[in-house]
Amino acid sequence: MKHAISRRRMLQTSAAITSGVWLGTTSRSRAADSPNEKLRIACIGIGGQGRYSLDRVDKPENIVALCDVDEQRAGNAYEKHPHAKRFTDFRKMFDAMEKGIDAVTIATPDHTHFHPALWSLTRGKHIYLEKPLAHNVWEVRELTNLAAEKKLATQLGAQRHAIGGLRNGVEIAKSGVLGDITEVHCWVGGDRGMPQIPSDKQAAPSHLDWDLWLGPAKERPYHKTYCPYGWRFWWDFGTGETGNWGCHILDIPFWALDLKSPTKVEVSGPPVHEQTTSKAMHAKFDFPATDQRGPVALHWYHTKSDPPALTERGLSGKGFNTCFIGTKGVLRCGFGGWKLSPEKDFAGYQVPKTIPASPGFHKEWLNAIRGSEPATCNFAYTGPLTETVLLGNVAYRAGEAFAWDAAKLKTVGSDKAQSLIREEYRKGWET
Repeated sequence: MKHAISRRRMLQTSAAITSGVWLGTTSRSRAADSPNEKLRIACIGIGGQGRYSLDRVDKPENIVALCDVDEQRAGNAYEKHPHAKRFTDFRKMFDAMEKGIDAVTIATPDHTHFHPALWSLTRGKHIYLEKPLAHNVWEVRELTNLAAEKKLATQLGAQRHAIGGLRNGVEIAKSGVLGDITEVHCWVGGDRGMPQIPSDKQAAPSHLDWDLWLGPAKERPYHKTYCPYGWRFWWDFGTGETGNWGCHILDIPFWALDLKSPTKVEVSGPPVHEQTTSKAMHAKFDFPATDQRGPVALHWYHTKSDPPALTERGLSGKGFNTCFIGTKGVLRCGFGGWKLSPEKDFAGYQVPKTIPASPGFHKEWLNAIRGSEPATCNFAYTGPLTETVLLGNVAYRAGEAFAWDAAKLKTVGSDKAQSLIREEYRKGWET
């Protein structure tokens, strides 16, 4: 198939990464060396979250292409950008105007993150990609390595990274006021997941190209339960509430404690459904000690109640999503406020201010393209973060704990978990 990503091409990519040489494209865009020249940006996925990114890059830059499989979901974006070329298939977009694009925003369902991102990176295009970085661990590692090899500006859409509330928690945890931090407990509330399996048949609406929406996922009939939003709770398309919120919330301990890759993963939750994501989960990730800190146990909960670590201490999780436990105290924080306990020990405490303010989350990426410092959620940072988030799903679906060999992408002690590190693509989308 003309648009399939060939195994030969992927082998060339792997060889290039190993040898430090890239084949066939340059690693800098035309505009990267021209600070006063507008970037030529293509946007893949322009409804919902995609529209959010489009609206934040269209004023300072030049939107040259818009691509979406759903004309109705795209809304009035086409009318607002009459000079931008319109596409339904991102592959045809690159075929038509590869040399006319400097950077790409991608905001599609999780299962279709990898392919447009891979096509963009291989063609030397800078990427703003919505979270989670990809649909499986292997895809995340491929994109992380390729972005580093190509020296391209990347940013994962963990937008809360730029807000002051989140940064306050990071500043406090980094300051040393808690003593040695040994545990972190993070959670997202609710019980979304395990939707009902469709029993009726529905025709795909005329404004939607259902085959392109499926992309690399195995074929199945259209149903409104999948599209435009329900896909998040189906393993073939989404990554559940863990993938939905994990990259936002686990960003806090990853940043504060400079976490990289866990060495062990274990998960508990309700019985696994083959097709649909879980309504609850408790994952535990063990991180080894570094020169700056001791070992850390990171807990992730998808739950309707407070984590036991809080209730055992008589603390409420309301208004927070993260709890650092140290030898000198406890910090509860999130995207807004924070609280230290025991309160009497921290009376009058003032948050340090060592982290520079963000110029704007999308602005960080645009500045990085032009040669400024890397965006704060570049793939070198968010790749390991996303891998950890997805490893929680892997352990849950496998029903087994495993040791994680990050260098080899191996789930030591669980063959079933290993089978979930990478997935097969349907014909025409193979790698």
